[in-house]
Amino acid sequence: MKKSFTKAMPLLLAALTALTGCGQTKYSGDNAEPPVSSPESVFKQQGAVSEEYETAMYANDAGSLSMARKSPNFITTPEQIPDFNTEEYSAITENSFKSTVTDPLSTFSADVDTACYSNLRRMIREGSEIPQDSVRIEEMINYFHYNYPEPNGNEPFSVTTELADCPWNSDTKLMMIGMKAKDIDMSERKPMNLVFLIDVSGSMYSYDKLPLVQKSFSMLTEELNANDRISIVTYAGEDSVVLEGASGSEGLRIREAIDSLEAGGATAGAAGINTAYDIAAKYFINGGNNRIILATDGDLNVGISSEAELKRLVESKRDKGIFLSVLGFGTGNIKDNKMETLADNGNGNYSYIDSEIEAKRVLVEEMGGTLVTVAKDVKFQVEFNPAYIKGYRLIGYENRQLAAEDFNDDTKDAGEIGAGHTVTVLYEIADINSKMDFSSSDLKYGDSSAKGTENGEFCTVSVRYKEPDGDTSKLLAYPVTESSRKAEMSDDLRFASSVAAFGLILRNSSNKGTANKNLVLSLIPESTRNDAYKQEFAELVNAYKVAS
Repeated sequence: MKKSFTKAMPLLLAALTALTGCGQTKYSGDNAEPPVSSPESVFKQQGAVSEEYETAMYANDAGSLSMARKSPNFITTPEQIPDFNTEEYSAITENSFKSTVTDPLSTFSADVDTACYSNLRRMIREGSEIPQDSVRIEEMINYFHYNYPEPNGNEPFSVTTELADCPWNSDTKLMMIGMKAKDIDMSERKPMNLVFLIDVSGSMYSYDKLPLVQKSFSMLTEELNANDRISIVTYAGEDSVVLEGASGSEGLRIREAIDSLEAGGATAGAAGINTAYDIAAKYFINGGNNRIILATDGDLNVGISSEAELKRLVESKRDKGIFLSVLGFGTGNIKDNKMETLADNGNGNYSYIDSEIEAKRVLVEEMGGTLVTVAKDVKFQVEFNPAYIKGYRLIGYENRQLAAEDFNDDTKDAGEIGAGHTVTVLYEIADINSKMDFSSSDLKYGDSSAKGTENGEFCTVSVRYKEPDGDTSKLLAYPVTESSRKAEMSDDLRFASSVAAFGLILRNSSNKGTANKNLVLSLIPESTRNDAYKQEFAELVNAYKVAS
């Protein structure tokens, strides 16, 4: 049966209060139990939310329900959610180790989606079983901020590298690639042409779906100005234009339109998507930010509904200069695979909203990263030098893999980077001193004994990207040398490695080595006391019940 986190909150808060330590946030020791404080108290201490947001953190309050149209079938509490699960996730085949002799190139698309982490947070709080394919380690890592340097000059991002011992495998090293996109002054941002595309089908009749959608878009509305244009399109059995081309200064009118929405009927999502693109094109702002924000549980069941069909649909639209981002909501029947497909192929990002706190983080605190693209079609290609590296394994990014030849092909779609975003990539690497063996088949036309060039470069990180309105990519290259090797991991690498280790545990990965909860907690650096989200991560790790 589904466990209710909200129902247990009073008892949990009392227990957490009793366990709260004296401000120390570094955990160590095989049997150490870390101090725990409630997510609400951490956010309140950081000033991240108001009293209203604190008490409504799980969108289970009278305010949420008042925004929904009352119905005898409306789900108003977690206990009323049916005890069944039809959630869908794309299958993931975990990356294996590769020999640098036969496979020196690792090529993949950048990813700043964060849906996986907030979805996992929801499941851990509920005590739900975690599907292995719901764990995308790169999205877990990239949910958090890292202290990478700001970009220099006109470059849209900076790239830094670091190499240290791997915490869960004594025979490998851990290499981190950190990218930091340039930030922008939101008071000077370009005007936005936004279409709120909202699923109002019957599957959205739940306290954590349409009412939370309404609160989320109401928060975003408060950040708009007279230069922005807002439209609202809904879909259920058919699509409907609720608001068209309103000025961002008409906050009351926009919120009234949002509050008027009711849920019911089938889910003809493709019709809504087509209409949203038509409206976005009608109010297109040259040089502005033209974007559709789709809010749904992904349960499309009328018309075009398969992943392949949805992919082709948004691919046919994305060259119009209109981006498509997706906000996922709800539990029990979310179709994560379809929502990820829409965002990845619509030149947007995918976030999962499990609370008002998360809505505020995505749409207000990180508005620039969510809504303002600074680089599109961002691709990584790492070339490893066999003179120093025997083998490597990319951690995560399984569904972002590209063929080596795709790196130089500007027609191949890749990831988008928003203003202020950080992207973190981890590789597990076996250097020439490792005991690991990477035997490879004999090559008929190549020399499998080639050792590479001893030029002091362990590998080269190459990045291709396009300007938000450009069609031709630019290339940047960053050699990784001995200077990247560190005797002690930086706080950034320590925290990223702790998240990666937790992901390996959740996936029950064959590559998890010695990773366990105690190792994960011991890696979390003391500096996380200044970051409410990283503090919350420690609490979730401690709350996770390891599967037997």
